[in-house]
Order: sequence, then C-alpha cells, then structure tokens
Amino acid sequence: MLRTKTLLTSAASAAILGFATVPSVAMAELPAPVRAMIDAAIEAGDEDTVRAVIELARTTNPDDGAQIDAILADYEVTLAEAEAAAAAAEEAEIRNAGLFDNWTGKGEFGAFNSSGNSDNVGVTGALSLTREGINWRHNLRGRVDYQETDGVVTSEQYLAAYEPNLILSDRLFAFALAQYERDRFQGFSARYSLSGGLGYEIIDTETMTLSAQAGPAWRRTEFVGGGSSSDLAGNASFDFDWDISDNITFTQDGSAFIQSGSSTFVSDTGLQAAIADDLSVRLSFTLEHDTEPPAGSVKTDTLSRVTIIYDF
Repeated sequence: MLRTKTLLTSAASAAILGFATVPSVAMAELPAPVRAMIDAAIEAGDEDTVRAVIELARTTNPDDGAQIDAILADYEVTLAEAEAAAAAAEEAEIRNAGLFDNWTGKGEFGAFNSSGNSDNVGVTGALSLTREGINWRHNLRGRVDYQETDGVVTSEQYLAAYEPNLILSDRLFAFALAQYERDRFQGFSARYSLSGGLGYEIIDTETMTLSAQAGPAWRRTEFVGGGSSSDLAGNASFDFDWDISDNITFTQDGSAFIQSGSSTFVSDTGLQAAIADDLSVRLSFTLEHDTEPPAGSVKTDTLSRVTIIYDF
C-alpha cells in the first residue's frame, strides 16, 4: 500500500509540475546544433559527407537513434528521386540528340620510328570518336603514319574503321566491324575487312578495364603487284586499360585475323602520362605480324611512337 501511494504521489507531482509521465528516452529531441550540422551536410550535396555526419550524430547521440533514422530515410528518398530525375533527363537528352551530338574523342599527333619492311622516322596522326547511346555505342577511328625523303615516299600506313556495338547487358555486347587498311610497303594497296560477333567486359573497375570480342570475318586484299584474294577468317581482339595512378595509364591492345593464307596479328602497348587536364603524352610500341606476306615483304613490322594526345 505504501509503494502504491508513493507512485501515485510521484505521478501527481509530475502532473502539477507540467511533465508527462513517459520515459525520458521517448522525450529525447535531437540537439539543435546536431540537426543543424546534418542539414548543412545535406545542403552541401556530398553523399559521403552526409552519411559520415549522420553516423557521427548517431554515435554521439545514441538516445536519438529513431529521429536520426527518420532523417536518413527522408534523405535517401530525396536522393533516389533526384537520381531518377537525372537519369530520365539524361535519357531524354540522348534520345533527342542529333546525328552530330554526344560525340567524345581524342586527337593524336607525333613521330614514329619503323623497322621491318621500311626503316624510317616519320610523322603519325590519329583520331578516335565515340558516341554513347541508350542501347548503342558507335566507335570511329583512323590513323596515318607517313614519311617522305627527297620527294620519295618511304613509309605510309593508313587505317580507318567503324565499329557499332549493341549493348545486350551490363557486360555483354554485340559488335560489327568495317575496316580499311593500306600499306604498300607491306605489299598491299588495299585491305578490306568485315566482321561481327559478341564481346564481353571481363573487368570493369574504376582503375582497370578489360574487354574481349570475337566472331567470323571476311577479308579482301588487293596486292601492289596485281591480283587480289578474298578469304573467310576469324577475328578476335582485346582492349586492356590500367590507371596505374591519377596521371599514368598503361594500355595493351591486341587483335588477330586468322585465316587460310596470311593471318595477321597486331599488338599495341602504350604508356600514357597526363600533362594537363585534356592533354597527355604517350609512348607506344606496335608489332604487326603477317604469317604469309606477299613476295618481297618481311613478316614482321614494328612502329615506335611518341605522340601528344588531346581529349575532347
């Protein structure tokens, strides 16, 4: 009886003083400075900072966990809505883009040293363009290596290629390839290649990417000495990029056309260093091997290049 009376008296006293008789945890309010700190982080717009500040608030104010959870839930809803709106706007922009919109690329210019069918120092230039769509990716590339001595051309290589990709999933894609080459010192005045197949992005991280693709191909070669040949072939290639640091990138590309007669294998190894926001210097070594070149030509050519690259 005495305990019951004491409890009733305590409750009556609390009522007189104006306090509710609920536990203190339920009454807890997030301190104004803490809430202001969270609001400031949200206003700044950096998600990592927001989550770090909220976790700090949770650690220093354990009794206010429910209110902090509610703030975090509201923030995540707002974040998801903003991301969805941005994605929808980006998709609309891509769908409404004109033929010449949304292209990115890089231009390359420098010098080369060749060995094999010609031993010379000359100039080299290249251009590559990429257009990303909803389900399609378009790649255009071209390269020229040229050297002239006393009015006589002593080295020349030309390459132009167009490769569209159909995106099938996050990593899988289908590709087609149309390619033109000319190298009189390798014994052909023109070489046309058509290919198609499947590709897969084997590695896709912030610092490293590796993709490979393969499929059937058809090649027609027109020889300098006259005549031509057309062959069915298999085409395989890979593209590896590794950001060693913020400014240094290692690249290794390879391709192969395998067929009866002369098969072609190409390896390109490069090291690229950024020297400004959109400017970099690249050292590269390219090896091309034909298993059965035209009479009078050697099987292996190499090119060492030093180039300046501008990204746009």
